Amino acid sequence: MRIAIATETEAGEPRVAATPDTVKKMLGLGAEVAVEAGAGVKSGILDADYVAAGATVGQDVAKGADVVLKVRRPSAAELKNYAKGTLVIAIMDPYGNDAALKAMADAGVTAMAMELMPRITRAQSMDVLSSQANLAGYRAVIDASAEYGRAFPMMMTAAGTIPAARAFIMGVGVAGLQAIATARRLGAVVTATDVRPATKEQVESLGAKFLAVEDEEFKNAQTAGGYAKEMSKEYQAKQAALVSEHIKKQDIVITTALIPGRPAPRLISAAMVASMKPGSVIVDLAVERGGNVEGAKAGEVVEANGVRIVGHNNMAGRLAASASSLYAKNLMNFLEILVDKKTKAVAVPWDDEIVKATALTRDGAVIHPNFVPKSAA
Repeated sequence: MRIAIATETEAGEPRVAATPDTVKKMLGLGAEVAVEAGAGVKSGILDADYVAAGATVGQDVAKGADVVLKVRRPSAAELKNYAKGTLVIAIMDPYGNDAALKAMADAGVTAMAMELMPRITRAQSMDVLSSQANLAGYRAVIDASAEYGRAFPMMMTAAGTIPAARAFIMGVGVAGLQAIATARRLGAVVTATDVRPATKEQVESLGAKFLAVEDEEFKNAQTAGGYAKEMSKEYQAKQAALVSEHIKKQDIVITTALIPGRPAPRLISAAMVASMKPGSVIVDLAVERGGNVEGAKAGEVVEANGVRIVGHNNMAGRLAASASSLYAKNLMNFLEILVDKKTKAVAVPWDDEIVKATALTRDGAVIHPNFVPKSAA
């Protein structure tokens, strides 16, 4: 069994799919590991580090590999080097990318999407959305503090008192919870909002204040999978009115709201931005999906009425070494259920619920029920 670690070809992607530690574990599964030259440099991992761990380093390592591990979905050019039947595991970004899924199916690869990992206990150690969102939430606060021209904590000095910054976190998933915790550690006064009632206790346990319209719709605003439901226009209007009053007094706002398979919900209007004090900062973690903030631009920091709107892409990638370390462990944990320990060969257990949830393509076809082309269905 040969496992290849490919260099990321997408611009602005510094992460890598394996670390020396996970290379050693792959060798323990009986695999040969080949790493593309320079694959880990942007994450602080040198080719020599991989060699020391027991891997080989070279070019075009995906050719002839049984398994290819990546951070991002392989491009059409990369797929030309993959043999039919190659198991490709990555963050596939399948929603709205039918052509890319078809290309993988046509190439005959078996594609597994790490971000479709089910929310079950067995899969927690493989949950890339959580591992990467946790870092994104942390980095959002750090970036906000860098853009904010004042201190976060209250400071009482002989020259006078500096008031604590007021931070408002919108969306209390993994990223939001980490943003709350980080902003609190830096000394900010933190409030947070989410449409899921279960998050209220989580917010308060971190020492922040919860803000939401708590009506009947709010009480039923969570899916069985733990994600937020799309709220009615009436609820959105009531929540927007509450938020618009609150946001005027905030120094830092971080938005994290995403609904799988849909554009990011618009949480902050241009009028809300205009109501904030000059020098305030907004960080939009959903900017790559259309953004939660009107006026946010992907990959840019823009200014509107003196308010800075931060729209960095790939926020987790801004902590490439940490993000790669966690992602590589997620991949390794998943890989262990796809390999037969006795034969030391790939043996995908197709009846496993984790495999069923993540498998996108097999034997030349898109097989995931959420992404099967309508004509095939």
